[in-house]
Amino acid sequence: MARVLIVEDDDAIRRLIVGALQQEGYAVAVASDGARGLEAFERERPDVVVLDLRLPDIHGFEVCRRIRQQSSSPILMLTAMSEEDEVLRGFQLGADDYLTKPFSVKVFLARIEALVRRSGTRLNLGDRAIEVADLVVDLERIEVRVRGRPVEPTPTEFRIISHLARNAGQIVKRSNLLLQIQDIPINHRDAQEIIKVHIRHLRNKVERDPGEPEYIRTVRGFGYMLDSPVHESLTKP
Repeated sequence: MARVLIVEDDDAIRRLIVGALQQEGYAVAVASDGARGLEAFERERPDVVVLDLRLPDIHGFEVCRRIRQQSSSPILMLTAMSEEDEVLRGFQLGADDYLTKPFSVKVFLARIEALVRRSGTRLNLGDRAIEVADLVVDLERIEVRVRGRPVEPTPTEFRIISHLARNAGQIVKRSNLLLQIQDIPINHRDAQEIIKVHIRHLRNKVERDPGEPEYIRTVRGFGYMLDSPVHESLTKP
């Protein structure tokens, strides 16, 4: 059973989404402000966090930053504003998805299900690991190691690097990466920027010099490529 933490100060919204999640079989914890949300996160260690950005005490951006410092649990932002800068700021801090209020309960549940799948709770990635030089993407254990050192990608980042690894040595279009990280389409202009943010975060984690990437290459005008050579191990027939 996946666990969801709701950090939302609006009583009506909180009751609505808690009831919907419980009907779908999720275990739910709630908090009405940022401080209680951080305490609940430490206590519950949820699989997904639903985080309102406009909280009465600590801004949701700061809550997101603190959660991401200690965990890669997926974070779904709730915002009353659809301004591009606010959405991108959330992604830069490590959020995985967002919804603008008001939203459909069906869409909300679909986003939660997608984040749970990305976190590995309900996702069978197959029994194999892919090596690209000193970079190892372990699809069974949902782990990434570089030069023998483990790194901690967020669930969305892991989906991206897994797709790049499966296609190592080939150009992967940005539109194909978007399909990997977004089960429900968002504005195309936003999507391009969000992909760039996730790629930048991945480079910061796996590259010696993110400004001169050895592994995740940009192919201008086309997309990205995880550099060869590559071989697969533990491959299932």
